[in-house]
Order: sequence, then structure tokens, then C-alpha cells
Amino acid sequence: MFMDKLMLVLVIIGALNWGSVGIFRFDAVAWLCGGQATTLSRVIFTLVGLAGLWCISLLFRSRDEISE
Repeated sequence: MFMDKLMLVLVIIGALNWGSVGIFRFDAVAWLCGGQATTLSRVIFTLVGLAGLWCISLLFRSRDEISE
């Protein structure tokens, strides 16, 4: 359950970042970390991507499994 919530938070951060890129052409992660190519930015982008993959599993779980 903790891992699900953590992954959802990362996915939300990623979604908000992509929203700001789409609407304002502003990449908040890159701005905070010194550019898209920095190691820290790439780590964050990778974690957000992995969180997205993790959240796919939420689609296939029963409601009881998710709320535990």
C-alpha cells in the first residue's frame, strides 16, 4: 500500500510536469535539476516512468487488494 501511494505521487508529479511542458513549455524537473541531460533529471524521469509502469498494475487489482 505504501508503495502504491508513493508511485501514485510520482505519477502525479510527472503528469503535472508534462502539463506544464504542454501548456507553458516549461519543464519544472529540468529547471530544478539544471537541465534535461543532468544525471538528477534523468533519475527523476526514470523514476516517474517506472512509477507509471507500476501503476498499470493498479488497473488489474481488485478494489480489496488496493485498499489494504
